[in-house]
Amino acid sequence: MDNKFVITIGRQFGSCGKEIGQELAKRFGITFYDKELISLASKESGLCQEFFEKADEKNSGNLLQAFAAGFTFGPFQYNDFLSNDKLFQIQSDVIRKVAGEHSCVIVGRCADYILRDNKRCINVFVHAGIEERVKTVMNRQHISEQEARELIRKMDKTRPNYYNFYSDKEWGVASSYHLSVDSGLLGVHKTVDFIQKFVEEALKD
Repeated sequence: MDNKFVITIGRQFGSCGKEIGQELAKRFGITFYDKELISLASKESGLCQEFFEKADEKNSGNLLQAFAAGFTFGPFQYNDFLSNDKLFQIQSDVIRKVAGEHSCVIVGRCADYILRDNKRCINVFVHAGIEERVKTVMNRQHISEQEARELIRKMDKTRPNYYNFYSDKEWGVASSYHLSVDSGLLGVHKTVDFIQKFVEEALKD
């Protein structure tokens, strides 16, 4: 029996979603993917990593969603138009590949939608109150409160636009995920405890 499983983490900027994902991966003894997916996508395609970094979680204006619906990516042609959609296509295939090879935690990048046919994929959304997020971003980025609020405002537009563009679900809406949790109420470690128990129960045979 195949016991591999995947936990996807959608997150508000400043909600500590990445830290929570990293801790979950440690507790389950599985692989963690966030920016690591960019490196993998670069290696798989032979394209410069900088292309993926610039397009990371940003949609373009072209609606090319065949890959998210099961498109199988072949060898990349360098004379193809290098759109964000093409880069997302490559990264989507990488996400399917790693999820098929081993258990893992994947942060962002529409992983929950890309892996929607995976019966052992648990989708979590992490959010927090604005004041908690401002404090987190100030401490993490070493910036002022005004700068933190402005950065959060920008990211609160970018991530939903990306997710809503490439999926048929709505970013941050509880019905789009198996579990939505406020990390500001419990803190990182207790939030990880809560998610861990949820995942263990959800994956019981």
